[in-house]
Amino acid sequence: MISLTPGKRVLFLTKDPELIRRQLRGELDLRMDELRVEDLLDDINTDAMTPAWACFDYRPQDIARNAYAGITIGKERLFPEGALMSGSFEVIVSGHRKGVGSSRETAVQAEKWSGIRIAIAASFAEFTRGYDAITRQMIEHGGLFPFTKAYSRGEVRLPPPDTPRRPMTIAEKILAAHVMGRTGPVFVKPGDAVCVRVDGGYSHEFTTAQVHYFLEQEYGPDYALADPRKFAVFEDHLIYADGVPKMAPFSPKIQVLRDMQRLFQRKTGVQDYSARDGVSPGICHSVAREKIVEPGDFIQATDSHTCMGGANDALAFGVGATEYAALVKSGFTFLEVPQSIRFELVGRLPRGTTAKDVMLHILAHHARRQETLDRVMEFGGEGLRSLDPDERATLANMATECSAKAGVVEADEEMLRWIAARRPGASVDELRRRVVMPDPGAEYAGGRHTIDLAHIRPMVATPGDAAKGIPSDPTNGALIAELGEVKIDIAYGGSCTAGKEVDLDLYARVMREAMEAGLKVKEGVDFYIQFGSESVEEYARRRGYLDVFQKTGVRVIHPGCGACIGCGPGVSSSTEQVTVSAINRNYQNRSGPGRLYLASPLTVAASAVAGKIVAYREGMFAERGAALAAR
Repeated sequence: MISLTPGKRVLFLTKDPELIRRQLRGELDLRMDELRVEDLLDDINTDAMTPAWACFDYRPQDIARNAYAGITIGKERLFPEGALMSGSFEVIVSGHRKGVGSSRETAVQAEKWSGIRIAIAASFAEFTRGYDAITRQMIEHGGLFPFTKAYSRGEVRLPPPDTPRRPMTIAEKILAAHVMGRTGPVFVKPGDAVCVRVDGGYSHEFTTAQVHYFLEQEYGPDYALADPRKFAVFEDHLIYADGVPKMAPFSPKIQVLRDMQRLFQRKTGVQDYSARDGVSPGICHSVAREKIVEPGDFIQATDSHTCMGGANDALAFGVGATEYAALVKSGFTFLEVPQSIRFELVGRLPRGTTAKDVMLHILAHHARRQETLDRVMEFGGEGLRSLDPDERATLANMATECSAKAGVVEADEEMLRWIAARRPGASVDELRRRVVMPDPGAEYAGGRHTIDLAHIRPMVATPGDAAKGIPSDPTNGALIAELGEVKIDIAYGGSCTAGKEVDLDLYARVMREAMEAGLKVKEGVDFYIQFGSESVEEYARRRGYLDVFQKTGVRVIHPGCGACIGCGPGVSSSTEQVTVSAINRNYQNRSGPGRLYLASPLTVAASAVAGKIVAYREGMFAERGAALAAR
């Protein structure tokens, strides 16, 4: 039973926006027995709770003024500025999978600093069950920072895991190997609370300022990190924000974030991946996979797509700024061992389909049923070995779209060669000794699921309808063959998900075929391709792709996150525009106010030429070119 503070209220986030408006205006107070779970909004993502521009403020009390600013009806905010803060709400209630999307601690901060004491949902994308021994001590010490300080001083004794010998998953084996203070073999199981060593991590200009702010608040201006060589900062997320008209009012705040990150880097000595002459070295997740993450690593960073590092047979996932500040200071962190779900890939993908289609299939058939919720998605099987290492990275990258904790991909010789080729002095033999494979008989709480790649077909994730309470979400999967005609205004290829070398191969394949058929980007369509890293851009240059793109009307952009977070070329400017994009998320307003379809690199490029969403088919442009020539 929940007891409200006198004068405080409960806010129900319903699928009917008018009911929300009336509650915010103080005209209506609903009761739990008046609503069903089906009446409540599902998939409330962190972009909705604190959109990108709201995070340009790094002090929580300032962020709270724009709580839920990302939910709009047409062009109008459903939550006016300060509405949650001034409504005397203490409890907030919603439907399934609350908190999907970016690991933005700002989303929780916005609720907390608006007065929300309790959040109730049918299910949460991230949720800690109960109070384990570590959590109890953390509460007794007054929070994460005091507890970490006490542990560092030797004033806290943590009970070691007492789980007996058992077969373990990849994630369990990695965490067991990182348990602090172990003197011999350690075994863990889901639910065990452990203190583990962190091998490395990173933040970017969107998050570093808050990390620095929290460290100064807790440790004073002279704070230092345990081992700065293991951590890095990236300038990638806001590199093109100044060129987006709607971001112009926020330019001063964005510059503050950049300046504070540079201050943090100079002060701490972490690895520096700042922009040079206005050009970013690449998206943090892409560069970390290329240069930082190795098999068996445990990586933490301030972004939900940190899980892309799992492609290197590592355990990597995003955390909030508070948790990151504590672990970057100490070199260790506390967590509950997560459950796992196994995807066994068999067969080979048909020509014209990609790993993006595999993930859209998993999102529609497994994530939507919450089978992946807060679990580590483990990928293996003979079918996996038929995929290029970059394609495997797509699987790990989009685990967060499945509301999973992380994605881990079994390593093979091809993956080890891929890593070694990008690390001066690295050897395959050395990397092979670090490989972690699941034990025979390992238990998967989410089950073992076989996916026959031969049965995968080109897919999209469709936009929702806010007015009808249908969220835009990557789980809205649809086969392109059953989609009907959808004309497009924008095609976008890029992001950490689709700005890799193999993705550039796919864009170039389509555009070269179009060029040879005398075709180019359809008139009235803007097609953007943005590289995931400077090494990918150099790869495209060496392969002659830039010439193909120039001749076919593609607009090429240096590395960065850009349109994926609404901060770069390729963002829609009106609700009427339709975009087909290779990014990872199609949340409302994520990449502008228009309707956004998620698709594979092949689909995006083919659609740019056709002017409507189409699945790529080899030879499709030769047929069309011949038809045009015959007219």
